[in-house]
Amino acid sequence: MTRLSSPDRKKQILEVATEMFARYGFDGVTTRQIADAAGITEAIVFRHFASKDDLYWEVLSAKCASGDIKQRLEEKLGRDAEPIEIFTAIARDVLNRNFQDPGKSRLLLFSALENHRLSQRFFKMYMSEWYELLASYIRRQMEEGKFRKVDPVLAARGFIGMCFHHYLVQELFGGSKYQSYDLDEVAQTMATLWLTGICCEPVPNSDSPSITASPAAEDSLGSRSIQKGV
Repeated sequence: MTRLSSPDRKKQILEVATEMFARYGFDGVTTRQIADAAGITEAIVFRHFASKDDLYWEVLSAKCASGDIKQRLEEKLGRDAEPIEIFTAIARDVLNRNFQDPGKSRLLLFSALENHRLSQRFFKMYMSEWYELLASYIRRQMEEGKFRKVDPVLAARGFIGMCFHHYLVQELFGGSKYQSYDLDEVAQTMATLWLTGICCEPVPNSDSPSITASPAAEDSLGSRSIQKGV
């Protein structure tokens, strides 16, 4: 067993646990397996984390607290820019974060499917506040007569849902094996489609660039073409 300081040992356990939870889920991993993978005893795991739940929660929290996600969203929503620029930037950020760290999405999906208590706790501490920031911006646009009157929280969920679903199809369901997309083009397309539905006036600069399939996708899909903006 390599000697490490207490903070370094805790960091090591978190790193090992993060990888294993993301691969096998909460129920598919034991603390003994985490300890074996880290090259330590199970007792040392419990010296740093009171329970498996506590370890799992710290893994989730570390993933969601990193990168100042809330601050970046506040900065984007506070810009003096057209909604198309703001929502394209948000979509790009959502897509980037998920594609760069697929383990995070797997962790969150596992938490929802396997451990409802932690999933609800996560939603209250992280996601609900994030959605409310976006909903507040949408609400202001409605008050100014720029957006149609709809439920702002549902509208916020709808926009993020479009982006996240694209990631799920590409990353988790294997869509990237058949079709490749430019991330910036996807972000602009998602923003344009969503804004076209909610804006009272035509969306400025709403011409989305065409999104074309990779050669491998064209071979797989035959002669079917990818329509512009889809």
